[in-house]
Formats: sequence, C-alpha cells, structure tokens
Amino acid sequence: MTFVVSIDGPAAAGKGTIGRSLAAHFSFSYLDTGLLYRAVASKALMTGRDPIEIATQLSEKDLRQSNLRNLEVAKEASRIAIVPEVRIALKIFQEEFSQKGNGAILDGRDIGTVICPDADIKFFILASSTVRAKRRFAELQKSNHSTTFEVVLSEILARDKMDADRTYSPMIKPKDAFVLDTSDLSIIDAVNTAKSLVQRVISEKN
Repeated sequence: MTFVVSIDGPAAAGKGTIGRSLAAHFSFSYLDTGLLYRAVASKALMTGRDPIEIATQLSEKDLRQSNLRNLEVAKEASRIAIVPEVRIALKIFQEEFSQKGNGAILDGRDIGTVICPDADIKFFILASSTVRAKRRFAELQKSNHSTTFEVVLSEILARDKMDADRTYSPMIKPKDAFVLDTSDLSIIDAVNTAKSLVQRVISEKN
C-alpha cells in the first residue's frame, strides 16, 4: 500500500516547499496538483482546444512545459480550475498518482477532502494574506515581473475567494488535518514539524 500525504491550503502558504521537502526526505513521489491546471491552461491557450478535452488526455510529460509558471497561464489556470468537468477529469489523474510507489505526496486545495480523503496523514498549511502576498511579490520581483504589492495582494484575496466559493470541490480544511500556520513560523521549522508528524504516523503503521 502506498503511504499518502495530502497537503492543502491557499496560495503562497508554503505547501510546495513543505511537500517537496517531505518527498526528498522520505523518498516519496510528489505532485503539485496546481501544475495540472496550468498544463491544461497552457495547452488551451496554445491550441484553442476545449479545456475539458485536454484534461481527460493529460499526461505527466505535459507537466514539464516550460511556460507553466508565467502569469498568463496562471490566470487562465485559475479560471479553468472552477470548471467542474475539468476538476473531475483531473481527479482521476491525481488518484492514480496517489497509488504509485511506496509513498505519494500531493499538494493542492482539495486533496484531503476530495482526492485522497483516506490519506494516511493530512496537512492544512495557511498564512495571513499579507504574508502570502509578500512572499509572492518577492518571487515575482526575482523573476523581473513588473507589478506592485497591492496588485499581488488583491490577486491573492481574489484567488482565496474563488477557491472558497466554487460550487464543486471548494477549498475546505479537512477535519482530521494537522494545521501549520506559517505566518510567523520559519519554513525550516514548518518542514521539521511536518517531517516529525509524518515519521510518527509511519512508525505507528509499522
């Protein structure tokens, strides 16, 4: 049986950093599920094809497209992510990934509630909107993107509302999730806390 770790939370809370660190430490497979929506968005923008059709045919090689982090793709991905048929199609991809190898870590918005409700351990990573906007703004500055903190903050708040309000599969904290608030917690401390919790559950199962 694959040991499954679900990581949920809003944008720029630290899900990816924690997920990648756990995957490296425990030699588990890791999937940033946000890339699925970006991959669909990228192909839709390039080809004009129906996003639902693209989602049903998505493969892991599509996640290696070089433009998945650009702003145009990110905005289109946010729009596509609220389409129920797209989410349903990508749910199959994620479920199959979660059963690969000895361990799998998936991060997103609905992993512990919809994709992997029976995950061995669940995390919900959060941080204040201001802290998250500062992180995202710093990332964009490093990439030479021209924007302002105020614009980034408004985009973070808009994405939070979109994630919480969508009809199908909204972002909700799983009842049985460990909550890590990274507003005032260093990423090193957050990663170490997550590692300890995962190791404890693994030990209990062995």
